[in-house]
Amino acid sequence: MTSADDLEHRELQLNRFKRLIGELIRGETTRNTFEAWEIDLLLDFEDCQLPLRRVEILRQYQRAVERQLESGPGPPMKLSHFLILREQRRNALE
Repeated sequence: MTSADDLEHRELQLNRFKRLIGELIRGETTRNTFEAWEIDLLLDFEDCQLPLRRVEILRQYQRAVERQLESGPGPPMKLSHFLILREQRRNALE
C-alpha cells in the first residue's frame, strides 16, 4: 500500500469512527452495515461499564483515537484500552 493509499484508508477509517462515536453518544445506530473493526469496538463498548460522565468520556476517547489515526495506522484503539491508559495516567499523576 502506498503512503497515499494508507493516508486515504486512515481518513476513511477516521470518518467511520467519528460516525460510530456520534451514534454511541446519541444512543442510536442508524445503519446495519459495519466493518469488522467497528463490530469489535461495539462489542468492547458493551463490555465497558461507563460512569455517569459517559458522553464526556466518549468525547475524550474520540480525541485520543483521532490523534492515534493521525500519527499511525488503525484500527482505532478499543474503549477498554483507552480507559486503562486513562487510569494509568491518573495514577502516575498522584
